[in-house]
Amino acid sequence: MILIADSGSTKTDWCLIGDNVIIGSYKTQGINPFHQSRNTIMDVVEKELMPMLDTKNIDALYFYGSGCTNETSIIVRDVITSLLPDVKEVEVNGDLLGAARALCGKKEGIACILGTGANSCLYDGEKVIKNTPPLGYILGDEGSGAVLGKRFFNLMFKGGLSSEICNAYLESEQMTMADVIRRVYREPMANRFLASTSLFIHENLACEQLNDLVVDNFRDFIRRNILQYERRDLPVNAIGSMAYYYKEQFLAALASEGFLEGTVERSPMDGLLIYHNE
Repeated sequence: MILIADSGSTKTDWCLIGDNVIIGSYKTQGINPFHQSRNTIMDVVEKELMPMLDTKNIDALYFYGSGCTNETSIIVRDVITSLLPDVKEVEVNGDLLGAARALCGKKEGIACILGTGANSCLYDGEKVIKNTPPLGYILGDEGSGAVLGKRFFNLMFKGGLSSEICNAYLESEQMTMADVIRRVYREPMANRFLASTSLFIHENLACEQLNDLVVDNFRDFIRRNILQYERRDLPVNAIGSMAYYYKEQFLAALASEGFLEGTVERSPMDGLLIYHNE
């Protein structure tokens, strides 16, 4: 049997498969070794995951997570091997390789993660061979929900959006410009707050200004990230909420920039199940 994990900072999805059949799906807290200590990660695995399944029958475990770099992934691997000593093979990788494997399988391609943040890579069918650094929502992260929110507020308060749209948003959220400034500059998790504007934007895509805002955000992502790979012959695949819920706008941006459209998925798990069953 094989156990596959797709982990973010908020939650981890686990899926147990055997003989090409899904035996069980489980959820725990998010595991991110960049932000969490070894003891915290051990508590999550020991107290939340292990009571839900018989770990003695697991032959291999493949973990894909945000914050899992070459240095930090060792922490997760050590926790898993110490708590699940019977598992013969343990592999811990970053979420970008997980996205690439889920989207491209064992073929080369361009893989993107487009959610609250953004990332991308050139994948050769086995490993990531090139990555344009995303730089976070202050310096980069074009195409992400956080940057979409940043652009939305910039246009709103500098006269780039109609008064109807501006008033509709501020009234629906019961906010003022001062409230927005406070949330962005004085409170934690500004990136999540900025990305939260996506719900309003998505509900009002009939407004040409907002539709163009989304497309332009994706076009910037393509120009500043995907263009660096110099592979217009490869399809551009994407995973994450921004790509999934704004698929029409994402594909329009790809076409405008002269790139081939690939697969767009909400989550990597289905693709990872296929990849590890081949």
